[in-house]
Amino acid sequence: MHDLTTGNPGKLIFRFATPMLLGNVFQQLYNVTDSIIVGKFLGKEALAAVGASFPLIFMLVAFVIGIASGSTIIIAQYFGAKDIPKVRKATDTMYIFLFFASLLIGVLGIVFSESVFRLIRLPEEVIPQASLYLKVYFSGIFFFFGFNGISSVLRGLGDSKTPLYFLIISTVTNIIFDLLFVIVFKWGIAGAAFATVLSQAGAFITLVLYLNKRHPILNLSWRKFDWDREIFSTSLRIGLPTGFQQTFVSLGMLALLRIVNDFGTDTVAAYSVAGRIDGLAALPAMNFGQALSTYTGQNIGAKRISRVKEGLRATLKMSGLTAIVTSALIMIFRVQLMSLFTNDIGVIEIGARYLLIVSGFYLFFSTMFVVGGVMRGAGDTLIPMFITLFSLWLIRIPLAAILAKKMGVDGIWWAIPMAWFMGMTLSFFYYRIGKWKTKAVVGHVKSRKD
Repeated sequence: MHDLTTGNPGKLIFRFATPMLLGNVFQQLYNVTDSIIVGKFLGKEALAAVGASFPLIFMLVAFVIGIASGSTIIIAQYFGAKDIPKVRKATDTMYIFLFFASLLIGVLGIVFSESVFRLIRLPEEVIPQASLYLKVYFSGIFFFFGFNGISSVLRGLGDSKTPLYFLIISTVTNIIFDLLFVIVFKWGIAGAAFATVLSQAGAFITLVLYLNKRHPILNLSWRKFDWDREIFSTSLRIGLPTGFQQTFVSLGMLALLRIVNDFGTDTVAAYSVAGRIDGLAALPAMNFGQALSTYTGQNIGAKRISRVKEGLRATLKMSGLTAIVTSALIMIFRVQLMSLFTNDIGVIEIGARYLLIVSGFYLFFSTMFVVGGVMRGAGDTLIPMFITLFSLWLIRIPLAAILAKKMGVDGIWWAIPMAWFMGMTLSFFYYRIGKWKTKAVVGHVKSRKD
């Protein structure tokens, strides 16, 4: 656990964000490994199937993860206020919620996956493999929720290193299982899904065992869990906007996939691979933003609002520099990066074009996400939700549909940075208004330094 309410803001946020970034890189390697092995050994149809599965997975888990994020904010603020009994109650309440949510989401994913793929007109030759991949994946969704729930709690307490260690082990295990199930046992795309499920299960179980022996606050026992209705209601108030935001973002991803699907299997496969690279490129901004959220939550709990502004300035500098370097590297090596996933020339060319257009604007995404981190940490999630939905549903999707007719598939790619620019502008404008300062769970914050 780490107290983020004293010390140099930039150094604290960097040290806290770095393990989270490394952890999320390893977590992303789950999907990257699947895509590389599937693309190289099972072909572009299987590669497209794995890529098409991600928006549907995100759609089903996003609402729950969004609600759980409300608990993480509460945990950070109570920890900042040094109210440990409330930290324990908030933690137990989130665990109980995630357990029952995982059962519901698992059933929905298994039953409706194929119907959704047909609804968005995924190419017919891709649907059987995509549906099989999802059914195996959702059979183990409990382990995904369990591990990510514990990791979120640890981050709320300022511990970003423990999840990293278990993610590294889990990722190495996933790579070994992928090679074994796909190449040696020849289980096809189901083997890639089984590899992910088993790796997530191992990470969750070993992390639980570790915490039960070592952690002073997080001792997991079903018999001792304490449900708190008031804390859950507060979590819903904070987390529901984020949950709805994540759900509509995931629906937007499906809507974009629907537009992409009209351009055929090569484009779907290229979109899948470029999306994996995009996801890795976005991680620094997302983790700086998450670190800033925890930092903001603890400092608001401690009633040190001036430190929040210092933290934002330091985070914008770090994330901005990282975004510029990342953009340059991806634009230079875009063809080589695409070639890691597939040998198909058509898929490589389409994906490289995506990266050339989109990667030059990562600074917009980075700024948008970091500024939003302040609002999320303060518990002010409603307006940021509207900003995200406006940028996606009223800018990105309509522009993608319109420009696709005029410019072909390039039009879809150009709509992405245009939406980022709008989201960045609106987020910064709302931050300057300052309403987020009044949203603290532990009481309104006042500071003479404002």
